Amino acid sequence: MPPLSSQDQAALFAKAQRHHAAGQPEQARSALQRLILAQPDHAPAHAFLSTLAYEDGDTQAFLEHADIALKLAPGAMRLWQSAADRFGRIGYSDRALAAYDQMITLDPKAIGPKADKARYLQVLGRFDEANAILRKLIKRYPNEPELYRIHLGASKTRKGDPMLRQMLKLWNEPRLNDKGRISLGFALAKAMEEQGETGKVFHFLHRANALQSKLAPVDPKAKDREIAGLLAAQDSDLTPLGAPLDPRPVFVTGMPRSGTTLVEQIIAAHSKACAGGEMVHALKLAYARFGVAEKMTPLAQITPEALADYSAHYLRLARRDTGATSGVITDKAIQSYLIFGLIHRAMPGARIIVVHRDPRDIALSIYKNHFAIGTHRYSSDLTEIAHEIKRFRMVVRHWKSVMPDAIHEVRYEDLVSDPEPQSRALIAAAGLEWEEQCLDFHQSKAAVQTLSLAQVRQPIHAGRREAWRRYEADLQPFLKAWGDEPWD
Repeated sequence: MPPLSSQDQAALFAKAQRHHAAGQPEQARSALQRLILAQPDHAPAHAFLSTLAYEDGDTQAFLEHADIALKLAPGAMRLWQSAADRFGRIGYSDRALAAYDQMITLDPKAIGPKADKARYLQVLGRFDEANAILRKLIKRYPNEPELYRIHLGASKTRKGDPMLRQMLKLWNEPRLNDKGRISLGFALAKAMEEQGETGKVFHFLHRANALQSKLAPVDPKAKDREIAGLLAAQDSDLTPLGAPLDPRPVFVTGMPRSGTTLVEQIIAAHSKACAGGEMVHALKLAYARFGVAEKMTPLAQITPEALADYSAHYLRLARRDTGATSGVITDKAIQSYLIFGLIHRAMPGARIIVVHRDPRDIALSIYKNHFAIGTHRYSSDLTEIAHEIKRFRMVVRHWKSVMPDAIHEVRYEDLVSDPEPQSRALIAAAGLEWEEQCLDFHQSKAAVQTLSLAQVRQPIHAGRREAWRRYEADLQPFLKAWGDEPWD
């Protein structure tokens, strides 16, 4: 094929972009392949093909095109950033770290690549290495509030730590922008609790959450419409279609900070199981294929072929993320509870585990933790947290009524108080035989993408129960909104 003019190359690339935006990956791939056939050294086309392969769950093609793109454009920082993130997500930790190092080499003065590398080292459980990087960055850039939040996400402040004085000095800086004050507020709240200054914790939390709420206001009516529409769309025959999937997914869900990570790690410690973490594929694919929220196509109108294609795509992505080809994969994406009916029908053999925890401890932990702005919008308001937990409970009750034998429930408090029998029940619910190593999950070296970065490296203990009692006065808006509904 003769070389294409610059104009023709641009036209083909734009065509691929349009097809991709329209949800037509095959047409996008065809346009890019034509472009590469004429221009084999077209780095953006290879990068785009790597994205298409990644989104389809084709790990080999993703790696092949990503390597070519990086070789053709070794100075392209955005390509290295994308590669580092994706290598990390699919478990290629050495390649992810190498990509971060390449970004640091390309721009030695930039803070971002070094901080991102430290954050990934935390995910890997390599806390000492991460802390060394972050301490050095904080010393050099004491006015970067995000560094404090990342650092304290997996470490504790020590008595007399000069870093705490730096944080308080920065907090009093009137020119600190809202996003910076949000990050610093959550970091200072954690530091105050660690220093025993519990009376000061909510001073920082209230300010940080108020600012986050301003940047990403909550819309309770929209969430109510979404839930009502989704449940209505799944009001259908929920009998599983086809043969059991392999590997077989086990969906672990609950409110954020309810103990889902602990449950996932217990199951994933089994020799025939693998942790997928917060894979969001089930809901994202459902929205992409069948319609978003209350506009979802009724399940009764979706053909068995379309459901099979949906589950096959989910399985490709799950295999990509975990590397598993058989056995059990856990998926603890929080929002999957919204489509349990679809999952049950489209994914034969899938298991569902719901984790419950005292709502007061959930509320406290949610309010104390920083979520990416725009996600979990309710988390910045104690009253809205109460409403969100009630929504979750209502939806779980619905699924229990229409799929009475499909859901295994576990209480976090029971799990940490009496781990072995509860863990045995979990393993059985996942469809596996008991193995003693499931109680030693904290010894795992696997990457863990969760806010509970440090906690999941510790054995089970009951010390995190009823933490809310120290802050009962501060939690009054939540307690008032909860009303007389039982805590169990």
